[in-house]
Amino acid sequence: MTRKLIGFFLFAVLAHGLPAHGAMAVKRTVLSNGLVLLTSEQRALPMVSIEMLIDAGARHESAEQAGLAHLTSKLLTEGTAKRNAQQISETLDFIGAGLDTGCGTDLATISITILKKDLPVGLQLLAEILASTSFPLVEMDRQKQAIIASIKAKEEDPGTLAGEAFAAALFPGSPYGRPVEGTEASVKRLDRARVQEFFRRYYRPNRTIMSVVGDVSEQEISVALNQVFTTWTKGEASKPPVAPALNDKAQVLRVNKDLTQANIILGHGGVPRSHPDYYGIQVMNYILGGGGFSSRAMESIRNERGLAYSVYSYFGAEKSYGIFQFVMQTKNETAAQAIGLAQDEIRRMRDELVSEVELNDAKDYLVGSFPLRFDTNRKVAAFLGQVEYYALGLDYPERYGDLIRKVSRADVQRVAREHLFREKLLTVIVGNLDKMKVQ
Repeated sequence: MTRKLIGFFLFAVLAHGLPAHGAMAVKRTVLSNGLVLLTSEQRALPMVSIEMLIDAGARHESAEQAGLAHLTSKLLTEGTAKRNAQQISETLDFIGAGLDTGCGTDLATISITILKKDLPVGLQLLAEILASTSFPLVEMDRQKQAIIASIKAKEEDPGTLAGEAFAAALFPGSPYGRPVEGTEASVKRLDRARVQEFFRRYYRPNRTIMSVVGDVSEQEISVALNQVFTTWTKGEASKPPVAPALNDKAQVLRVNKDLTQANIILGHGGVPRSHPDYYGIQVMNYILGGGGFSSRAMESIRNERGLAYSVYSYFGAEKSYGIFQFVMQTKNETAAQAIGLAQDEIRRMRDELVSEVELNDAKDYLVGSFPLRFDTNRKVAAFLGQVEYYALGLDYPERYGDLIRKVSRADVQRVAREHLFREKLLTVIVGNLDKMKVQ
């Protein structure tokens, strides 16, 4: 009931200030250099948010070069043909702008939020970064050391260890099974020539989606981009990611670590974002373990038996693949019992119809919380980029509610039977193995 009320509250409060699809007035343009531009003019504040998705993720690197895409993204703001790292930082500080770069397995990202009056300066800086990043050796060495330090720190985090072991076992020999940061050994091998070649090949406008939201029109931003991006030219065309080879055999992996709490992941492959069952799966998973304190997993494992402080499940859906995970932390001594209960909840979701109350609460929350994706210009920009990348259609915000609402009890059971596999669960346990009784 609490979740239901929260859902209605969010919808009532946020939807009032949420631009409808027509009010968003999203315009899609393809510039002469191949860049896909999405613009939503919002004049309430003199700010502009820009989000860029670039087909320059870690899927384009070899195992030997693991971490190359990540290192390249980290070096984008460390020097261009015209400015060094300090000058870039000073420029951003002077105009009060935030510029962030990042990298995942499929995509690299660049985001900047800037005052409208400083948009020309911000766009010029972006153009320099995208066309003439210089990759100074001093900055490269510094970034490599920072990345290696981060890798070492994560080796002490049991949740990270469990997640990396799960990915490696689920997607053996694939970039999707490797940490985006790479390994200490692979990062040490990376050199400037490899970074430069990766940048030249993959950071191209015809591999880029740019979302611009704020105090600017489509015509204004198109003209400005055509003026500053004169030296950023087309390169190799994007190719859709290929679904990775999947290990679909049940397996138990144990990592011994002196911990009081065992970190546990149970899961298997899922579905890509384009799968027609995506919305039914979201409703089903909310009831199973994605609904916080309203979920069956939380009620059974935490509330009734007190075995876990944190327990949840989720289906991650990417362009070419998906994953299902059921994640818990529990005492080493109760790991086996908690795993058994998780398996029971998966079985129950497959074997029994959910109740009308569970179904309606799940749908109310998923629909009611949807406006949270639009409560800032930056979130709108990020959302529009995802809509384009996953080919959801610019009318997706209008259709989302109906896509969730039409899910029935029978649909929930059907998608559970078709996409939850107790007999294929990959189980990863990080904890004190001497205190466990896990088969």
